[in-house]
Amino acid sequence: MTDYKITLTDTENKALLTHCVDIDEWITNFAQTTASKIIKRITTELIEHCNANDIAIDTGVSAQIEQALKLGIVANLKDIPTPVE
Repeated sequence: MTDYKITLTDTENKALLTHCVDIDEWITNFAQTTASKIIKRITTELIEHCNANDIAIDTGVSAQIEQALKLGIVANLKDIPTPVE
């Protein structure tokens, strides 16, 4: 499990408290909901790729995300070089 720490200005904190009761809970829920949608997209792309290329699909969501990364179906954005203009 990974923990993240964020820093908000007083103004940002006050603004968020007009939107939600518990900022930590809101941030956690947002991140988990977003991750769930991305996991669904990645596993769908992995299944399509593996079926098209006769590749066995790994068992379990964690293994499937790792497989998609290894096959280059998806990549961590921090690992993609930024183009130089």
